[in-house]
This record gives sequence, structure tokens and C-alpha cells, in this order.
Amino acid sequence: MRYLNFPGGREKIPPYPHHKNFVYRSSVFFKANNLFNLFAINGVKYALKRKWLQFRHGFSIPYILLIDPTSACNLKCTGCWAADYSKTANLSFEKLDEILTDAKKLGVYDIIFSGGEPLMRKDDILNLCKKHSSLSFAMFTNGILIDENFANELASIGNLNVFISIEGFREKTDFRRGEGTFDKVIKVMELLKSKKIGFGFSICYHSQNCEEISSDKFLDFLRESGAWIGWLFNYMPMGKGADLSLIASPSQRRLVYERIMSYQKREDFTLIDFANMGHFAFGCVAAGNEYAHINSNGDLEPCAFFHYSDTNLHTMRLKEALSSNFYRHFRRQKPFSSNPFMPCPIMDAPEALSELSKCANVKSTHLQHCELMEELYKKTKPVSVEWEPVANELFSLLGKRERRKIALFSKFLMFKEK
Repeated sequence: MRYLNFPGGREKIPPYPHHKNFVYRSSVFFKANNLFNLFAINGVKYALKRKWLQFRHGFSIPYILLIDPTSACNLKCTGCWAADYSKTANLSFEKLDEILTDAKKLGVYDIIFSGGEPLMRKDDILNLCKKHSSLSFAMFTNGILIDENFANELASIGNLNVFISIEGFREKTDFRRGEGTFDKVIKVMELLKSKKIGFGFSICYHSQNCEEISSDKFLDFLRESGAWIGWLFNYMPMGKGADLSLIASPSQRRLVYERIMSYQKREDFTLIDFANMGHFAFGCVAAGNEYAHINSNGDLEPCAFFHYSDTNLHTMRLKEALSSNFYRHFRRQKPFSSNPFMPCPIMDAPEALSELSKCANVKSTHLQHCELMEELYKKTKPVSVEWEPVANELFSLLGKRERRKIALFSKFLMFKEK
């Protein structure tokens, strides 16, 4: 029986699909710095089966499949690429059903919905969760469309976890998301807590909110509001409408990292800092090594932030798509840096974009304003130059033993293509 710590106690997590099971596996994955934790994600049997399937099919199979059911959203957040997208791109229920069926055959059991706003497709999401009851689902949502009826469904189906977006207290959240958003989000959290539904939060941190979102005061507030886990993502300047002033400075990024690491250790609470925990995930996890992304147009992208592809799920099945030329080319370039504090080919090691752009038939999948990799490089190269000395210092502070462990596990986890 698994256990999960939460504000005020410790709960047994049943072995069958359950909305808190996803929280448990997420917490273990980002602490997988030894074999026990690595196998604990889904058990030794699953870990070995996954390796066998990789060698059988000849390509890497992700732990997690991230899917955008729609590009539509009920908010228009400042600097968000989804705000630029048309609202008409959707994956049909039939296509989503097909993708999930194929994912199960490949041994993928964790699915995350994002967008857009996935709850614009509320009924389809619930029906997919019910039909594919052996899968564990999660979704990144602004939460505003969660009402009492949906909360009751959420508690009933038991295999869907929600991560609610928030960016600080009222002033900071409403700054990007619109006036009144904070109050609506807190009302939803109170509703879920009243029904004893475990949920998580998702924070986009940027130049205007790093201090607040990493403070004990704010993190304590979210836990008291009922959150069981938290994800943090640094602002990525994707698309031609990106606001470069929102990119966190090196000192701000380091502040978030150090505070988050301290808080989760002190409070025994799982916080996942996507940009700064490369030393736990052993580098970039994109392009099927640990996760893969399908946008609302059906394009298979290496990552939700990496808007380039040579493959579309409307013309081929998932198995074929995961072994595409671009996915293989992307995986062969890894690691993008020997420093796990610089894992990302967008923000940390943009030199990789030059090599990645050489793969034939790769196109921009940004749904509104296509952006060449060369254009992206010009935006993020100065950021990486400023971050590098800070990243090098953080890496040195890990110690020789930890650095050797990272190198060893990176080789073990990195599936080598046939």
C-alpha cells in the first residue's frame, strides 16, 4: 500500500487507478535518484516491462502523454502563447479515444490534459476518463469551469487529478490572468477541499512574481487551501507575441529553486520546479524519453513548449509517430548539456536548436504565428548566457558523489535508438 503526505496527515493510496495515485507517482519520479525510488514509480515489474517494450519497438516510450484536447480558452493571459491561438483547433472525441487506446498498448498509463483550457471539453474529458478507467489522468486547468456537478463527477470517477493554475495572491494572479480570477480560483479550491478531493496547483513564475510565489506565506496558503502537490514552470517566450520582459532573471530563477528545495524538504511536501530539477529527472525529459506532447491540431511535439514537429496523429497512429525522424533526431542530441541545471534546448542550451533544425520536414507548429528555430535562438541565447555561471555554481554545490550519480543514471535512463 502506498502513502501520500498531505496537509494535516498521511493517507493510504489504493493500488488501483485513483486521482491521488498520479500525485504519488509524480512525487516519486522527481526524487528518483536511486534504484528504489526509480522502480517505486510503478513497481519493478512495470519498470522492467517498459524497458522491454522499448527494445521490442526500437524507440523510447514515455511515462506520460500530454494532450491538448482544444486550443480554446476562457481566459486571455498576458504573454501566453495559447492566447494567440485560434479557438477552433480541436481533437475529436474519436481521435482522443484512439490515442488513449494506442497509449495503453504501448504501456503508457499516465495522461495529462492541457490546452488551451481542457475543461472547454468538460464532457469529453469525463467520458474519456470513464471509458479508459485503467489509466490515471490529470489536467492543467485555470479551474474556473469547475462547479459542484463537475466536482461530484471528479470524486466519483476517481482517476482524474486537477492542477489549478495560480500565480500568487490576488494582485499577482490577476496581473496576467484578468481581474477577479484569483477569487474564482480560491472558490474552486475551497469547493474541492470541502469534498476531500486531492488536487494540485500549477504556477508559472516570471519576473513579476518570483518573490511571492516562492515565499513560505504563499506556499503555506496553498496547502491550507487543500493542495497536495505543486508544479512550477518558468515563463517560456514562445511565439512572436511573447513578452520578453516576463523572463525570470538568473537571480530570480535561483531564488525560486533554493526556496522550493528548502520548503519541500522542511515540510515534506512535493513541489516540482520543472526548469530547475534536471538533476532529479536526469536532464531533458522531452521527445518520448519520459514524456511526449500532442497539440490540439494533432501534431506530436517533443514538449508542450517546443512547437516543432514532423508528425501528425491525423495521418498516422501513435506508435508510428513516436518513432518519427524528428523524435529520433531530438533524442540523439541529448543530453543538451552536461550540467543538469541547463537541461532545456530552449532556455538553457539554445545552441542545440541549430542541430535540431537540420532534421528534414520539421515545421513550426505554433498555431497562429509560425516561429523559426533561428528566431527562437535569438530570443533565448542571451538568457542562457546569463544563466550559465549560476547553473555551474549550483551544479558544483551538489558535490562529486551526486554528480557521478547523475552521470550514471543518465546513461541508464537514456534509451539508445537501434
